[in-house]
Amino acid sequence: MMPEQEIATREKQEVQGAEKTRAGRYFVPAVDIRENENELKLWADMPGVAEKDVEVSLNDGMLTIIGKVSPAVYDKLSPLYTEYNVGNYFRQFELNEDVDETRIKARMRNGVLEVELPKRERARPRRIEVTTA
Repeated sequence: MMPEQEIATREKQEVQGAEKTRAGRYFVPAVDIRENENELKLWADMPGVAEKDVEVSLNDGMLTIIGKVSPAVYDKLSPLYTEYNVGNYFRQFELNEDVDETRIKARMRNGVLEVELPKRERARPRRIEVTTA
């Protein structure tokens, strides 16, 4: 018999602060980041965002992710109950000098943005050969 488990829902966080000047509602996408010896990988959940509506930019060491959701899809819907708030996505990350900014890649698939952040050669671990004197 399986033990009872409670499923906790997480409320969407609306962007706070200076971004309030942007037209429409902006939410903070949930993000996972993993690191290995060669790169960092970032995944951002942005349901409802098409590839053509994603903007990934880098300016002065700041990686900015913007995803726009077309509200036209939801115009004629009149839901009885809803937990999903429709809106755009916005998130920023400050990159350090170990990321090779010239080799960053991004791709969108099934509502998830994947960003590859390769490390510079100097930031990668390397094995140093030990010899006898």
